[in-house]
Amino acid sequence: MTKRAYNFNAGPAALPLEVLQQAQEQFVDYMGAGMSIMEMSHRSKVFEGVNDEADALLRELLQIPDDYSVMLLQGGASTQFAMVPMNLLASGQTAAYVNSGSWAKKAIKEAKLIGETRVVASAEESRFTAMPDLSALELSENTAYLHVTSNETIEGTQLAAFPNTGAIPLVADMSSDIMSRPLDVKQFGLIYAGAQKNLGPSGATVVIARNDLIAASPAGIPTMLRYDTHAKSKSLYNTPPSFAVYMVGLVLKWIKGKGGLAAVEQLNRDKTGLIYGAIDGSSGFYRGVAEAGSRSLMNVTFRLPSEELEKLFVKQSEEQGFVGLKGHRDVGGLRASTYNAVPLESCRALAEFMKEFQRING
Repeated sequence: MTKRAYNFNAGPAALPLEVLQQAQEQFVDYMGAGMSIMEMSHRSKVFEGVNDEADALLRELLQIPDDYSVMLLQGGASTQFAMVPMNLLASGQTAAYVNSGSWAKKAIKEAKLIGETRVVASAEESRFTAMPDLSALELSENTAYLHVTSNETIEGTQLAAFPNTGAIPLVADMSSDIMSRPLDVKQFGLIYAGAQKNLGPSGATVVIARNDLIAASPAGIPTMLRYDTHAKSKSLYNTPPSFAVYMVGLVLKWIKGKGGLAAVEQLNRDKTGLIYGAIDGSSGFYRGVAEAGSRSLMNVTFRLPSEELEKLFVKQSEEQGFVGLKGHRDVGGLRASTYNAVPLESCRALAEFMKEFQRING
């Protein structure tokens, strides 16, 4: 195999090499079945075992209580932007949202199509360079839920802690930082996340929901858009994204083998520490976009003194085997996405490239 790229793509993102190699070995013949996992019936005992194992690993690693359902669905987190208010926002209630960046804005836009929606905190005035202060939120009694986006991939900001919402369910889009750090699931009514950052390939979406919430979904929701439909059938109501589910299971085994979420969080801190160190030690040549207290452990965003230098940085980094360092088209700049599967060695190589680029061009 040729040398693997230094993959800093924002999503779909890097997958663990060990996982890819195992999938390669099992691609044509899964566990002696004489067929690929992609060819077998999702009603077969073999695939049910794959599906059940992914469910069990998620429960183990996140310590998910028994009164929560785990679902592996299709449609990405973008479908969840609508499914959440469809299932949780009843007539006479208001959905509360935190506007923390580009992905939160998309969720808010969809919720407004479903029912009464209110933005209770926003970082728009700071141009989304910091997460909003959620320490003194005021939520009315008729609030159906509070929705937060735990990590904004485009701006490079992340919630360091989650607000205490009391009896009001807390809903979180964790698409870009789920499984990157320990989590108290009991604090949430519902969590959702696309798999293509930290959990596997695109095609699967994880939903973790408290059973009493989804049991109270309003009547009239289409069958496929009801959480209780998928919870009751253990994600097998219709044909699931079988290969993606299989890959999620392999990634979860890999996370467990790394020592679980506490060990993964420390590795992520070590990785981003190398890159933030290069930014902070550059005497202003590199400028971090996110404010220090909101810096993401998943997406490091930064700028250079000019757009011309940024274009040169991208060009020369690609020549050195780096991939995905160009910032999102909506905001420009540079971005290194350092999800779980990005090796420490890749982050060290990037930090060294940044220092050398500054030496030559600073």
